[in-house]
Order: sequence, then C-alpha cells, then structure tokens
Amino acid sequence: MRHVLALDQGTTSSRALVVAADGRVVGRGSRELQQHFPQPGWVEHDAQEIFRGTVEAARDALREAGVTPDAIGITNQRETIVLWDRTTGRPLDRALVWQDRRTTARCAELRAAGHAEAISRATGLVPDPYFSATKLEWLLQQKARAAKVPLERLAAGTIDSWLVWKLTNGAVHATDPTNASRTMLFDIDRMAWSDELLALFGVPRDLMPEVRPSSGAFGVAGAEHLGAAIPILGVAGDQQAALFGQGCWAAGESKNTYGTGAFLLLNTGPVRPAGGQGILTTVACDATGAPAYALEASIFVAGAAVQWLRDGLRLLEKAPESEAMARALASNEGVYFVPALTGLGAPAWEPEARGTIVGLTRGTTREHLVRAALEAMAYGTADVLEAMRGASGAPLDVLRVDGGATFNDWLMQFQADVLGVPVERPDVIETTAMGAAGLAGIAAGVWPDAATFFASRTYQRFSPTPGANVARQGLGGWRRAVRAAVSWARDTDRGT
Repeated sequence: MRHVLALDQGTTSSRALVVAADGRVVGRGSRELQQHFPQPGWVEHDAQEIFRGTVEAARDALREAGVTPDAIGITNQRETIVLWDRTTGRPLDRALVWQDRRTTARCAELRAAGHAEAISRATGLVPDPYFSATKLEWLLQQKARAAKVPLERLAAGTIDSWLVWKLTNGAVHATDPTNASRTMLFDIDRMAWSDELLALFGVPRDLMPEVRPSSGAFGVAGAEHLGAAIPILGVAGDQQAALFGQGCWAAGESKNTYGTGAFLLLNTGPVRPAGGQGILTTVACDATGAPAYALEASIFVAGAAVQWLRDGLRLLEKAPESEAMARALASNEGVYFVPALTGLGAPAWEPEARGTIVGLTRGTTREHLVRAALEAMAYGTADVLEAMRGASGAPLDVLRVDGGATFNDWLMQFQADVLGVPVERPDVIETTAMGAAGLAGIAAGVWPDAATFFASRTYQRFSPTPGANVARQGLGGWRRAVRAAVSWARDTDRGT
C-alpha cells in the first residue's frame, strides 16, 4: 500500500494526514498556532513556530501510520506573507497574516490613485489588505530597511514557499499558481509575476519564488525533518486544495469551506470569468492539477467568531458546545451578529467595518450570541452565493462543504434551510489536506488520475426541512444588520 503525507498549515493550527492509496486516513497529527495581535487590526504569526509545528504534526502522523510516504503535499493559509534572510534562514519579523489590516490606508491610496482597474485586470483581485502585496511592501519598508539586510539576501513568499524552502534546507524557493494568484502581484492571464505590479509595490523580482505546477516537483524534504528524504510533489492554497479535494474539477462545480473564515469557490474551467459584484477571480486546478479559473467569495470571519466568543468573552469552553447552545433556542429572537472583526469581505468589501451585534434586550443570553455567530456563517454564505450566481449565471443544485465548523450538524441543517438546496458533507472532513494529498499522489503515481483518487469518498446530505422558510426569512434581519455595520464604518463623523 502506497501513502501520501499531506501537510495542512492553517491559520490556527498546523495539521498533517497520512492518506493511503485506498483513501483511508491512517495517521493524524496537529499543533495549535499562537496568534499575535500587537495592535488593533494587526494579526501576526511566528513563521519559525509555523515550521516547527508543521514538522511536529507530520512526525506524529507518520508515527501513528507507521509508514514512509511516497510523497508530500502541502496546502496552506494563503495570503499570509513571510520575508526572510536566505543566509541565516530566519524571518526578518513575524509573518503578516491574511487577516491583518495594517495596510488599509495604503489600499485606499491605491484606489484613489486609480490603480484598482489595473490591479483587477491583471490579478482578478481588488486592492485590499487581505492580499499579500501591501503587506510585503510594508515589511520591506519597515523591517528590511531597519535590518539593513541587502535585498539580494532576502526571500519572500506565502506560507507554502516558506515551508518548501525550510523542508528542502533552502534548495527550493517555489510556489504554485493558486498561491501566487492571491498575492496581488501575479498576472493570471499570463500565469507569471507582473513586472508592473512588482514595480508598483517596490518588490524586486528576485525576491519572489519560482512558480511551478500545483501537481509536480518542489524538491525533496531533508531526511532530518521527517525521518526519510521524501519528494514534495503537490502544493496548493487551502481553498483551491479543498476545491480539488471535493472533486470540483469542472466548470460549474462549487464548494464552501467553513474554517477561520468561510470561502466559496466556483470552478469556471479554462476561460477566465468576469467576476464583479464583490466576487474575485482566482486560479484553481483542473483534474490534472493544471491551472483553471474560479470565482471566489471570501468571508473573513466565520469559525473565528465562535473562537472569539470562547477565548475573548468566555461564553463557552469548547467550540462543539455551540451546537447544543443553538438548539436550546427556538429562534434568534432578533439578535444578529455581523462578525466583521477584521473587516467585511464579499460582497460588501468594507475593510473599515468592525464586529456588530444588534437586537440585544434584557432577555438576551449567551446562547443568543453563540447562535447568532453560527447563523452569521449561513447567512453570509447565502449572500456571497447570490452574488456569485449573479456574476456567473451558474445554477446551484447542491453545495459541498468542508472545514471544522461543518462538524456542527445544526449549522449544516440551518445552511440547507437558508439556501433551500441540499448541503453535502464528506466522510473525511479534512478536504483541504485531502486535496493536497491528491495533487501530490497523482504526481507520484499513487493514484493514476483524479477520478481514482476521488472514488472512495462518501457524503452525508442535509436537505431543506419543511420549516426552511423561517430560516430564509431571517435573511432580511441579517442584511439589515450588515447595512448597520457598513454604515457605521463609512460614517466618519467623529464629532461629539
């Protein structure tokens, strides 16, 4: 039996799976990742901790499986950026996380200067702190200058590039098209770095990684890391890996991942779609791992809202308790939570928005707030699906889902009721890691093709209930709450 090791480096943890050729997961490992918030709106990770935690999780998974894998696949939080010294192998500072909003003013400058159209035309994205370019520009201006390290000694990249560089002991500095497409520096028509955008953000071309196919060679992980020299044969950003792992390789197929944020992708095939209406155009993978196009809608905070209620307000001890708390109420009783803790993504795209709770009364309890956080995931998904369908004209017959929050059966049923279509949850919930395993395993010959890789997957279906109209009626209150959050953000009157 042949095996693949999938490394899934996420926003709150680093996970590893060992996947057998018959589709079974035979080993698992994980390590939590510390979050750093040095200022309001700033979010950072220790890149060295990311590497250590990833290797430790991988060793645990391999120990449990008792095998030596044929290949490694890597998937990662995407827009998070690292700047490091090639000579010392150390980052110049903490990684700036995709949630980080410190470059909001810079993005406003770009829009005011008329750069938004050129950025969108080349990258399919909008000027927003979410993407890597302005964060890398900030690191170069604030950290590289202070460190006085010659630019030719520096390397930059998203987390996949950092892990590949570390695992190969500096032999390979590479990324794939799915991750490159999230930097706001990559021309998705030419499938190459944009010289114009690199110049706009003051990023030397030699700083950036080589772009290689998502299913292909990324060097060999040194034996000192995982006990054997293992080729790295697959790399993809987390959402594109999940799309691949869900079997959505053809135009018109879609999935939603409920993790720290929520991310819905619709594969549009070899032709680049127009996007618009708050929907981004990005690069995904076809059945061979070659580039395809996709529409994407991003909700910046989803499961992170429950995490905040747990860690920040201490309204519950463990996230799984949220299901019973939501079931304890017959309705939300008019309480809505817009979890814009790091701004609003699609379809509003308001970086200045902040978390907003409306409808509080003397009778409001912690159960209401927890239920409102869960409902926000479903209502936000409904909003971006509506915008995506408007942009593409694609029908929605079923929504495939993955991510940690999908363990919550109440949320999955509520999502089906709000959408009015079935929701399908896979048997192996770690679809992101499975996608990375598939991309690497196909390159290694563990599976001859994508169809064989996907053949062992099964799904649980949540169909709309007779009371689904009640859930859908709540969309009106939710959208009113979103308008309130956006209005607060755009009202700049600070007078007394």
